[in-house]
Amino acid sequence: MSVVELNQVKKHFDGVAAIKELSLTIEKGEVLGLFGHNGAGKTTTMKLILGLLTPTEGSVSVFGHSPASPQFSDYRYHLGFLPENVSFYQQLTGKEVLAYFAKLKKVNKKRVVQLFDEVGLSHAINRKVKTYSKGMKQRLGLAQALLTEPKLLLLDEPTVGLDPIATQDFYTMVDQLKKSGCSVVLCSHVLPGVEKHIDRAAILGSGQLQALGTLAELREQAELPTVIHAYGEINSDILRSELEGLAIHISSNNASVMKIKTSHNHKTQVLRQVMKHPGISDIDLQTPSLEKIYRYYVEASATKNSNTPPHMTNSMVKTKEGAQ
Repeated sequence: MSVVELNQVKKHFDGVAAIKELSLTIEKGEVLGLFGHNGAGKTTTMKLILGLLTPTEGSVSVFGHSPASPQFSDYRYHLGFLPENVSFYQQLTGKEVLAYFAKLKKVNKKRVVQLFDEVGLSHAINRKVKTYSKGMKQRLGLAQALLTEPKLLLLDEPTVGLDPIATQDFYTMVDQLKKSGCSVVLCSHVLPGVEKHIDRAAILGSGQLQALGTLAELREQAELPTVIHAYGEINSDILRSELEGLAIHISSNNASVMKIKTSHNHKTQVLRQVMKHPGISDIDLQTPSLEKIYRYYVEASATKNSNTPPHMTNSMVKTKEGAQ
């Protein structure tokens, strides 16, 4: 049984469809990246999983039960949630805030001190929250989400306000949670750095699922090329001949650099062929990133929904990214 199941879910607000139709499952120990532009339906989806909203049509199941039903209270203990904008009592110390949540959730106070160490806030445990930076408040929010050692953790923009080191520490914690069997839904606009820590990506657009799968599957579906730069004294004519049928496109700016575009499935064969040349001094491999995959599906969705010319869609996406 899947930890989360959304089956043909629709959600309307005053006649406006926030979710048009969504079917999605999340398995035990899986980290699902939930991505999409502002208004795509990410937060609504998370609220449906939490039971804060009920679907207009379709069904939502968490741990085999409806999260909006009164009977779900017995399972809510196994849920953890970190909202995008955390807010705490400013006059309380960090320890007092977490102790308050621990009492509400019937968690041993020893867990409070342990969590401050885990999220890197031990030095500020007795400081008032009003003295915390945004990143420190985000860590405190993560600590309250982890209080009950949840089996399902929902994270909405969890790295907002975190510096690079704290961000890496956060993803290390996500990896550890996955190993323990916790399922994680990770919603973020900050795509670089995320891809190494998710099992699948779900890309939403206009309340609909535009793409779902592992990054390898999405690269293949989108037919996004892998780019290989070969440096050195290369006989371009011979290399072109050897790569016929394997390379999508080959170009060179000068005699010492060749740019080879190939499919994800053929990249290993192309690399082996390139490395046979004695004049090769260096090779650079660029696999389509999560950011490029996301851009592809967002642009495809925008083109489909508005019949906008591709070049106009591209500029619109750039504008949206700049606004974010």
